[in-house]
Amino acid sequence: MQSATVIYTIWLREFKAFMRERSRIIGMIGQPLIYLLIVGQGIASGLSLKSAPGGLGYLLFMYPGILGMSVLFTSIFSGMSIIWDREFGFLREVLVAPVPRWAVAVGKILGGATVAMAQSLILIALAPFIGVSLSVGVVLQLLLICFLISVAVTSMGVAIAASMRSLQGFQMLMNFLVMPLYFLSGAMFPVSSAPGWMKTLMTLDPLTYGVDGLRIIVLSAAPTSGTAEQPLEVAARAAGLVRWDLPFDAAIMALVGVFFAALASVRFSRTENA
Repeated sequence: MQSATVIYTIWLREFKAFMRERSRIIGMIGQPLIYLLIVGQGIASGLSLKSAPGGLGYLLFMYPGILGMSVLFTSIFSGMSIIWDREFGFLREVLVAPVPRWAVAVGKILGGATVAMAQSLILIALAPFIGVSLSVGVVLQLLLICFLISVAVTSMGVAIAASMRSLQGFQMLMNFLVMPLYFLSGAMFPVSSAPGWMKTLMTLDPLTYGVDGLRIIVLSAAPTSGTAEQPLEVAARAAGLVRWDLPFDAAIMALVGVFFAALASVRFSRTENA
């Protein structure tokens, strides 16, 4: 019972802190719009996918990657608040209280994941503008995959931040990790078109499975042209633009999330008890 109270308190504080930061909310809305409307449209105007089925433009292909990127960036940097709060803020008081340290880490993870989910909702609301038909089932599936991604990535950030004391050092390390995670996830180009050595790295990248799952959901909800002989998701799978099945992608992301959440809890407890 005490652990549940600690988790809820930390989660609620993270959420309230986010709601009070108007500049953060504005940035959360602006970043997806920039990538979707400017970067995506700009690349789409000069690039086409080889062997892409009819009706699949680059913007529709890239949309799941942009959705995964927004969750990735928001989640990974939530670990920065741990460093600040531990040295100067709320965590200084919490960590001297007789409460489980792992519960504090879990509360931070769920708080960061909730903020990332709020950003994903903004992008999901924009899906109809690029030709994705939204329904209750599609929205719930997209939110599930986004939640699994956000828990996994937030847990990774918390695990790294648990043993760091410098915000500058954390930012440098995150910049080193985030960009390879994104570019090797298949967000901007399909895994099937990558060189052999890169395919291996992309298969090891956990975000690859999250993006693949999002792409399956998006393409299954996208309308096909009148001349298409099969659904767009099936045609994309045959063309190598989709690699796995949605249950498999979700299972891998769930396993990664559990692993990093456990690692974050252990590292947070050991660091603070030391």
